[in-house]
Amino acid sequence: MHWSKLAANVIGGYVPTKDEAKEILLAKDEEILSLVNAAYEIRRHYYGKKVKLNLIINAKSGLCPEDCGYCGQSIKAKTEIERYPLISKQTIVDGAREANKNKIGTYCIVMSGRKPTNNEVDTVINAVQEIKHEVAQIKICACMGLVSEEQAHRLKAAGVDRFNHNINTSANHHENITTTHDYQDRVDTIENIKKAGISPCSGVICGMGETDEDIIDMAFALKDLDADSIPVNFLHPIQGTKLEDLNELTPLRCLKILSLFRFINPTKEIRISGGREFNLRSLQNLGLFIANSIFVGDYLTTQGQCASDDYQLIQDLGFEIEENPFETESQSFAKTTIS
Repeated sequence: MHWSKLAANVIGGYVPTKDEAKEILLAKDEEILSLVNAAYEIRRHYYGKKVKLNLIINAKSGLCPEDCGYCGQSIKAKTEIERYPLISKQTIVDGAREANKNKIGTYCIVMSGRKPTNNEVDTVINAVQEIKHEVAQIKICACMGLVSEEQAHRLKAAGVDRFNHNINTSANHHENITTTHDYQDRVDTIENIKKAGISPCSGVICGMGETDEDIIDMAFALKDLDADSIPVNFLHPIQGTKLEDLNELTPLRCLKILSLFRFINPTKEIRISGGREFNLRSLQNLGLFIANSIFVGDYLTTQGQCASDDYQLIQDLGFEIEENPFETESQSFAKTTIS
């Protein structure tokens, strides 16, 4: 396969076939630099040298009735994680203030659980309204589980810019990962978000025993759902979960997966998400030639690398943080840290 030619065709509007997608995943390891360069041609065309930064606040931890096999917060998980109800409005607001100081483009309010109560939605709405009043330029992404269309409209009215609800895996593989909800529940939630006029964020977790065909199906499913932001997570096995012994990814495999998502969803924000440090390891720099977005700091129940390392990585690659439009020139890139 001539990867650069395929990239040029994609920039011109061509949609790769599933056979071509399979070739990306089966590319020989010695082709990896050619493949990454071709994916970068697409990334550069749509996003230039910009990197978007995202920060998670774990607003509600554990206490989840779902049986998702990858998750340390699942009711079936035997993990030693913090478990607490929804944090206060003020704590959420304070986190947004700190995120804005550190050039975070999107502040992600994440809750565990199947779906939020109306009281929990009220707390998030009140927090978002205050955040938007103080730091209007920061984007707010809510991740609250299965929300109704009515709840989605209320979140939109409050100022929520984006809502995350991952499909996680393919429709075919879904029942091997969780049985307490089905794939269509996730799709319906994304559609409720879109009906409310909120930007949909939906992604995947790779390395959960899925086949190449499953990964290809995920990439095309997200294209069909028209997800604006696609977080690509790589399984970070957590002791005490169903998938604790599964460790089938390599850094080169991860780069091929990221390339696939870039080729199939060329205009979308592709974010290297959970498991980035664990799976890409010393090849994280190559990942940013494909993806244009990362999380800074810790994830939900696993640690990320030191935030200063992420800022240094971006600087060393010659990339630029996609800054908030009203951010002052006086803030120092090199000295920025996340508390």
